[in-house]
Amino acid sequence: MVFGKRKQVVKRILIVEDEPLTAFDNENMLGDAGYDVVATVDDLHEALAVLEREQVDLILSDLRLRKDQTGIELARAAKARGVPTLFATGHSFPAASEVGIGCVTKPYTERQLCKAIECVDRHLQGEQVKPPKGVELFILPADEQES
Repeated sequence: MVFGKRKQVVKRILIVEDEPLTAFDNENMLGDAGYDVVATVDDLHEALAVLEREQVDLILSDLRLRKDQTGIELARAAKARGVPTLFATGHSFPAASEVGIGCVTKPYTERQLCKAIECVDRHLQGEQVKPPKGVELFILPADEQES
């Protein structure tokens, strides 16, 4: 790609966030960045229903959801369907790396969020990526995978 726009595999994003202002901000930021926000929901069961009926390329999910639900449960279901989950949270959860593709730490900026998604996109296309500050990818660089 010399003069064209980079090919993207992540185009359709499901946002799962129980904090209304954060959900609204994420929806606007990602829409402005050119992503198609499939839905914005705050509940595990709603998210699973969207996953059943819509094509989703990536889930952006908080770890803690309403009614003591977790994004981990959603990520497990999504992973079984081949849909990666990027967690957006201020909390750590050890099992997140087993089911998610990465995490962007709250509070984050629009730039950090978009860069995190771009890193995930590039990784899904087989590229080696170095995540920006505030973003952790649960993938190992090729040289670390061989060790």
